[in-house]
Amino acid sequence: MQMVIDVFAQIFGTLWAHKLRSFLTMFGIAWGVGSLLLLVGLGEGFRTGNQRGLSEYGENIMMLFPGRAPAVQGSMNSAREYRLTYQDYLDIRKESPHIRALTPVLVTNDVHAVSEFASASGQLTGAEPQYSGIRFLPLKLGRWLNDLDEVQKRDVVVLGDEMTHNLFPGHPAVGSFILLNGYRFEVIGTLRRVGRGDDNSTNTRAYIPFQVMRSDFPIKGEEAYDAISSINYQPRVADEHLLAQDEAHRVIARNHHFDYHDEDAFEGWDTVKQAQMMGTIFDAMDEFLGTVGLVTLALGAIGVINIMLVVVSERTREIGLRKALGATNRSIMLQFFAEGILLTLVSGLIGMALAGGCMALFRNYNGPGGFDPPRLVPKTAILAIASLTLAGVAAGLYPARKAARLEPVEALRQEQ
Repeated sequence: MQMVIDVFAQIFGTLWAHKLRSFLTMFGIAWGVGSLLLLVGLGEGFRTGNQRGLSEYGENIMMLFPGRAPAVQGSMNSAREYRLTYQDYLDIRKESPHIRALTPVLVTNDVHAVSEFASASGQLTGAEPQYSGIRFLPLKLGRWLNDLDEVQKRDVVVLGDEMTHNLFPGHPAVGSFILLNGYRFEVIGTLRRVGRGDDNSTNTRAYIPFQVMRSDFPIKGEEAYDAISSINYQPRVADEHLLAQDEAHRVIARNHHFDYHDEDAFEGWDTVKQAQMMGTIFDAMDEFLGTVGLVTLALGAIGVINIMLVVVSERTREIGLRKALGATNRSIMLQFFAEGILLTLVSGLIGMALAGGCMALFRNYNGPGGFDPPRLVPKTAILAIASLTLAGVAAGLYPARKAARLEPVEALRQEQ
């Protein structure tokens, strides 16, 4: 025990005697570790922010919109426009076993809402009750649309958060009535605010039963009979999203008389595919940032090895004197090996602490859409600790072996 205490006392004495050199060496390693954790933490913030943004639309959402079908495959110059219809929705629901849930959606921005307190403009959406299971629509008060609302074509409405505040500033909304383009609707529910800032249009929407929307607010135009704005659906499981998409495309292509193999004919959004693509991008970014950080750590380790070799050279006579007085190769090697390990690990822990402190400062930062505060990634921290241990071993072992193998007589002959 006393030998260990003596070794550490000598180590700290040596480091203190060369304060500037020790500081610069430790700073290089701490910088490498801190930058590694911060860079990967920033990448993880982007990853979680993107996942959060997608989750605020719903889980595994897929959408189909009206498109343009080429008369000649691959030639969009010959394309004709087609609208999605309610019959398309019914056929997809009947013929698509890999689709778990779907709903037709009708949307209009040409609506003026009036309450007894204020008026507002926003987007009016008509959808069937299962829409709330597909999209992320957290209730704040009241209830969501149900099957009886749909079957009986009740004039009821659910308001988004911003629409609620605009129409009922400081007043309860549930149970009140509003006018939508002159039609009287009862407010049966309100939604919690979704997203950050103004990056989610859900907050400015009002939702009514699809059949009511279809009767009172249909899409205008000569060829708009039975037309809908989009179809929202979910695969049974995320891994079956391509099968679900293929089934929906087959029905649309058959109903509108074009080849379903022509991807240019479809307009849609697949959040499952987007999440997978973003995951691949972020994985590649993490690997790149991790590689940069590890290279920085390696350079720091090389710096420690260089410093330790200089220390061995400077203390040659001291080593020779200690060996002449009976110090063993083991004790000499232990001192220099422990010095390299200590220098490396302490520097790394300082870098981790600084990186953790920087991340803590931004813990409550509400960034723009697609970005969350940086966070410590346990896998990266473990990798950094393992790399530091290896670097410390490499930084201490070779100089320690060199010091231990010095012959006392030759060492004492070295000039100061």
